[in-house]
Amino acid sequence: MTVAAAAIVLAMVAQMVWTYLTMWRSAKARFRAFRDKRVKGNVKLSQEGWPDDVRALSNNMNNQFETPTLFYALGILALVLNAATVLFAVLAWVYVASRVAHTVVHTTTNFVPHRFRIFLVGYAALIAMTALIAFHTLAALGAAA
Repeated sequence: MTVAAAAIVLAMVAQMVWTYLTMWRSAKARFRAFRDKRVKGNVKLSQEGWPDDVRALSNNMNNQFETPTLFYALGILALVLNAATVLFAVLAWVYVASRVAHTVVHTTTNFVPHRFRIFLVGYAALIAMTALIAFHTLAALGAAA
């Protein structure tokens, strides 16, 4: 395994760990809300009964299953297609850093303009990784012709 490939795998593992941590924080907040009798109504069918702080953590946890799915697919493609470059690895870590920063803003101040700019950094990293995979694949097709 190359250093770049290892860096990509570690970025994917870091994103997984971050997802586990957001799941843990959400579960812990829900447990505390129940214990402290801060839950209103039936939360089985609606999120409305949860306190705002719990919903913010829950919403952020759900975010970890949206664009990260593209990230994991791109990382696996880079490894399988032998497209694991240093540039791809750097972009993978930029993406992970953006997810961590997004969580911090989302679950604290939730200042939307700031959160959106952080989201765009991660989004741009995903677009760039997609372009690298596409260029690598097109180059392989050209070499095979």
